[in-house]
Amino acid sequence: MAAQRNRSKESKDFSELVLLCFFLGIPWEAGARQISYSIPEELEKGSFVGNISKDLGLAPGELAERGVRIVSRGRTQLFSLDPRSGSLVTAGRIDREELCAQSVRCLVSFNILVEERVKLFGIEIEVTDINDNAPKFQAENLDVKINENVATGMRFPLPEAIDPDVGVNSLQSYQLSPNKHFSLRVQSRANGVKYPELVLEHALDREEEDIHHLVLTASDGGDPLRSGTVLVSVTVFDTNDNAPVFTLPEYRVTVPENLPVGTQLLTVTATDRDEGANGEVTYSFRKLPDTQLLKFQLNKYTGEIKISENLDYEETGFYEIEIQAEDGGAYLATAKVLITVEDVNDNSPEVAITSLFSPVTEDSPLGTVVALLNVHDLDSEQNGRVTCSILAYLPFKLEKSVDSYYRLVIHRALDREQVSSYNITVTATDGGSPPLSTETHFMLQVADINDNPPTFSHVSYFTYIPENNARGVSIFSVTALDPDSKENARIIYSLAEDTIQGAPLSSYLSINSDTGVLYALRSFDYEQFHELRMQVTASDSGDPPLSSNVSLSLFVLDQNDNAPEILYPALPTDGSTGVELAPRSAEPGYLVTKVVAVDRDSGQNAWLSYRLLKASEPGLFAVGLHTGEVRTARALLDRDALKQSLVVAVQDHGQPPLSATVTLTVAVADSIPEVLADLGSLESLANSETSDLTLYLVVAVAAVSCVFLAFVIVLLALRLRRWHKSRLLQASGGGLTGVPGSHFVGVDGVRAFLQTYSHEVSLTADSQKSHLIFPQPNYADALISQESCEKKDPLSLLNDSKFPIEDTPLVPQAPPNTDWRFSQAQRPGTSGSQNGDDTGTWPNNQFDTEMLQAMILASASEAADGSSTLGGGAGTMGLSARYGPQFTLQHVPDYRQNVYIPGSNATLTNAAGKRDGKTPAGGNGNKKKSGKKEKK
Repeated sequence: MAAQRNRSKESKDFSELVLLCFFLGIPWEAGARQISYSIPEELEKGSFVGNISKDLGLAPGELAERGVRIVSRGRTQLFSLDPRSGSLVTAGRIDREELCAQSVRCLVSFNILVEERVKLFGIEIEVTDINDNAPKFQAENLDVKINENVATGMRFPLPEAIDPDVGVNSLQSYQLSPNKHFSLRVQSRANGVKYPELVLEHALDREEEDIHHLVLTASDGGDPLRSGTVLVSVTVFDTNDNAPVFTLPEYRVTVPENLPVGTQLLTVTATDRDEGANGEVTYSFRKLPDTQLLKFQLNKYTGEIKISENLDYEETGFYEIEIQAEDGGAYLATAKVLITVEDVNDNSPEVAITSLFSPVTEDSPLGTVVALLNVHDLDSEQNGRVTCSILAYLPFKLEKSVDSYYRLVIHRALDREQVSSYNITVTATDGGSPPLSTETHFMLQVADINDNPPTFSHVSYFTYIPENNARGVSIFSVTALDPDSKENARIIYSLAEDTIQGAPLSSYLSINSDTGVLYALRSFDYEQFHELRMQVTASDSGDPPLSSNVSLSLFVLDQNDNAPEILYPALPTDGSTGVELAPRSAEPGYLVTKVVAVDRDSGQNAWLSYRLLKASEPGLFAVGLHTGEVRTARALLDRDALKQSLVVAVQDHGQPPLSATVTLTVAVADSIPEVLADLGSLESLANSETSDLTLYLVVAVAAVSCVFLAFVIVLLALRLRRWHKSRLLQASGGGLTGVPGSHFVGVDGVRAFLQTYSHEVSLTADSQKSHLIFPQPNYADALISQESCEKKDPLSLLNDSKFPIEDTPLVPQAPPNTDWRFSQAQRPGTSGSQNGDDTGTWPNNQFDTEMLQAMILASASEAADGSSTLGGGAGTMGLSARYGPQFTLQHVPDYRQNVYIPGSNATLTNAAGKRDGKTPAGGNGNKKKSGKKEKK
């Protein structure tokens, strides 16, 4: 085939060359010579093939000159020309099997062109075979599978060997290694190829020998002889000729019931002598109920039996299972598996509440059954023996009843107010190891009975309400608690019947029966009564109802609703004007008189302060801020007018403050006759000059009117400015916070209010309609300039820096002290130490001038001697206009309990003084001094 292909290629090349010569016009020689050579394969490169120059008729050296060359297209040149020797040689190693395969003859054809002659020569070279290849099988190992039950004489074709050589050098024979079961036969195909066959001579038994190893040898006929071998492994296939066999006919196992799911119980094993599918044994359950089928799991390949569900001894304590083993050929074998389940303590006791008597009343007697319980345990023997218990602090106990029943009875008295319900836990414990227990909870309610009265949170209550309150305002709220429940705890509030100043309590107060809120039905007046005491009753709605009482004290707080009342000097009832006498020889600090005032209010609302509002001679007199004493601020001069007019203002410290004013007339003279003479000369001089002064008076009145109008305008502007500043001061200071504590009445002030005076003389003249008074001081007070009093308003006077400052905080008003009462010996504005004449009377207009003059002279002589006392019994004829016997208890309101002492939470009392038999000190903190000592 290859030679034919080569020839077709060479003819194609030749035709192409002829065509080329035709087109070029080169003459072509019709006849072409054929040259043949023969060489063996596998020659080395450059091996001599033939003398081409001789065959072409050329000298050895003419190949190159004549242009001799090999013409071949499309294939690798196997041969070449040697121009020096003129020979045809091999161009490389030539393998006939590669070049021509299994062809009998292997021819290589090509052309040689002699260009000089333009002549082609055909060359044909035959490549002969040599035995250079041995027979070879496609695989080194050959597997043959034969069933063990195959009959003898059976043939099994084997693959043939391949030898690329041809002829004698190709494959010639096969040989098989000797064995007792197989023989070899060689067969030939139609193309002459030989192939071996394996023939079974004796029967096979896989259980005896399952594989046979044979060696097959293939040989050629070359010289030297070559051969190839292959290892033939004959595998004997098994047939199902053996049944499975269990290792034991019966398997026994004992397991506890609490094994976890998935635990392996045991493994059954069956063997089969066969192999493969015939020897593969599968396991399965046989005649097993569905309930047991779910509890166990069998591995069909390994024979392992596992638990697929929890075992329960109480359900089944023994299992008998039949297992079968089956191979691939339907051979079977059976065995039994006996499983014994042991009981473990895996069941907790169960407690069932058969009866529960809830609620139970709190007065139930001891031993009352409140619950009936039943206990049960599924375990057996000791694991199923149950004991029950409850907590020891509960007022119940468990008593064993019939069989497995328990009774829960009351062991201690019940009290719903302490515990209204019981969360009872019953613990049931079995006797296993370890023991198991179960807790059962149930609620037992305790029913209420009305066994508790309402109780108030306090033993007594007290509250405060300001006077002048609005009607219907809520005052206080009382609350009572009843530990009972429902209707037994629903409380109704009421007030006990009582009367206040002849009126029923219900006309003053009312109480909300549901909420206990107290309301005022009228406006209270502190000056009418200070305190209301009442009983509040709280009753429940039980049957029978229970109740309790509590006392409630209502204190009325004072409001500044009363202006100060001036007791002295009082306005005369006969139309005369009282006159105070001051001798011209009086030194600075001389006590001229004293303004006595009281306030019906209490606390700071009754703290009074005095100031000089107006004076005809500025700077001549001063008024004590807390005492009300009018004293000379400087020595009297001859130029000072005889008659001095003073306007004194009394103001309390309430918010807003209230005030009152009094006008004092002071006559300046050394003796009473001088006063009378001066008064007469003034009157006669006035009568004589009346006619002369009429004209001047008209002119003066007009001028004064103009000046007064301007003064009023300026004064109003100043007052408005000061009023605006005072409002800003009050807003920033907040109430009384801006008022120094020293401006309030202290202990010294109260004592000053109650001080006595050493000597007083009173004169009443019908002609002048005036009262002349010569007071003799017993101590010196602080001086306040009249000028400062005129320049400052009431608030600015309170802040005057001339007064000593007391660093005493404001404290709440203390309840009034009932120990302080007026005695007949005590007088308003004094300490009560004067010897008053209870039978004396005030001077009146029925006294004539001579008697009055004699009385004044007698008093003056007593004052000069310094031996008279204030009030004067028989010695002074009771001439004191301020402290005479007419100031008895029925004329003076008892307001001293309203006086508050700054720096203390108590009000002024005279109990200590009465108990010790001592007289309180004067306003300056010192004991009383006589008139002589005062002069010194």
